[in-house]
Amino acid sequence: MKNTIKILAAAVVMISVVSCQKDSKPNYQYMPNMYEPVSYEAYGEYGVFPGGQEAMLPAEGSIPRGWMPYEIENSNVGYQFAKDSLKNAIRYTKENEEAGKELYNIYCAICHGEKGDGKGTLVKREKILGVPSYDDVGRAITEGSIYHVMYYGINSMGSYASQTSEHERWQIVQYVQKLKADLEGKTPRIDTDVVVAETKLEGEHHESTEDHSNAH
Repeated sequence: MKNTIKILAAAVVMISVVSCQKDSKPNYQYMPNMYEPVSYEAYGEYGVFPGGQEAMLPAEGSIPRGWMPYEIENSNVGYQFAKDSLKNAIRYTKENEEAGKELYNIYCAICHGEKGDGKGTLVKREKILGVPSYDDVGRAITEGSIYHVMYYGINSMGSYASQTSEHERWQIVQYVQKLKADLEGKTPRIDTDVVVAETKLEGEHHESTEDHSNAH
């Protein structure tokens, strides 16, 4: 009987402790230094840092994760070099074209127009003037010049390097090239080897489905 009372009393105590615990509050910390790191004020002066300054420059040659450096300089010489030699780093596929269209409509169409004719909303409202069409013979834009201008900006157009990734910029390049071809009455580029590969995969899938159906 006494053992039963002790067991019940212990159970009551345990239930009371558990029921009173709040998950929103931390438990007791017996060694707080193991849980709470020492914090330093931004730009504060502390002897543990080289030079006694909390704010330090990144290690020489380091770049942000996922960021690919662009080594062509922002100059007239750099622009011409990019225009003449820089090529699109991705394949011209329908998927990349659609992705490029979506990005173009977000970042570019407001000035350059949905068709690339330089008649965007801001131009029509005369907020910005002198936006040329992509088929302007005098500009003769190329893959490299489009990418270079998106990276650095030009004249009243700012840089889009911080808003877009390298892959996204190349997708926009493909779509701009597509708009240029449309304005010139040409067929937009789609890499034929990609089309052949996709067609071959679709055919293999179709044959596999027929074989599976015949097996049943």
